[in-house]
Amino acid sequence: MLRGPYAFRPATAADLTMLRSWLETPEVVRWWGDPEEQEALLREDLDEPGMTMWIVSHDGRPFGYAQHYEVHRWPQPHFQAMPAETVAIDAFIGVPDMIGGGHGSAFLRQLAERLLADGAPCVAIDPDTANFRARRAYARAGFVEQGLVAGEDGDDVLMIFVPGD
Repeated sequence: MLRGPYAFRPATAADLTMLRSWLETPEVVRWWGDPEEQEALLREDLDEPGMTMWIVSHDGRPFGYAQHYEVHRWPQPHFQAMPAETVAIDAFIGVPDMIGGGHGSAFLRQLAERLLADGAPCVAIDPDTANFRARRAYARAGFVEQGLVAGEDGDDVLMIFVPGD
């Protein structure tokens, strides 16, 4: 479990009902897609040793999901040139009233700092180019845009975490 202003606990099968409800919120559907398909992928990833899955809480209230993985374990063209052991993060806020209050950027900064402290040479995230809310949140967290990259469903923006003040 990671601790700090935000608590991160490992996701378990018992969380799938909550995750499914979050996957059905309009903001998550918009960027993650079909809730049924995404729930199936999360269910599969629970048994995948290369995927670390977190339930994110603030003041004891679960509100978000984050996962991270070593980029070369699941090769994607835009991550090929990244150093070995680079970690990529995917995340969403599943509780609508927690969106827009700075929680996303804050918990992502905390997670990225922890990943670097644990030895990752680099931490990356790759939002859809049209997801301006996420891009702003990631920038506030300390991720810096590196340019456009081809994603599975169109262009994404490669962003790299740069620790700072």
